[in-house]
Amino acid sequence: MEVLTPQELHNLGMNIVGKKLQEMGYEFVAINSQLKKHPQFVLFKKGEPTIFVLVKVSNNIQTPEEYDVVWMETFKEHARKQNAKVWFAGVGIANTESIDLPVLKNKPYYLSFKDFVKIL
Repeated sequence: MEVLTPQELHNLGMNIVGKKLQEMGYEFVAINSQLKKHPQFVLFKKGEPTIFVLVKVSNNIQTPEEYDVVWMETFKEHARKQNAKVWFAGVGIANTESIDLPVLKNKPYYLSFKDFVKIL
């Protein structure tokens, strides 16, 4: 049984968020799936401002939309300079046996992703 690495877990969350964005009709201007590099998605839709989407994957399936408010203030400044909107996607992914156990490759997992938190 192989454990998903932090990068693989992040990529899984990115795929889930990316599919939702495509369903919403957004085009991807840029995608960055590297851990701790933000934003993960830069979006375009005709007639709308640019949107930066920040994706954070955790094993918190109760409230995955919680984020570091101080860090977010810094990012909001960056977005304002670009005349961009900021959306946060908190994705909870956890082992089905226990959230204290790691998520395993090719095994079922709990998923919690309600919607985007519109920050700016």
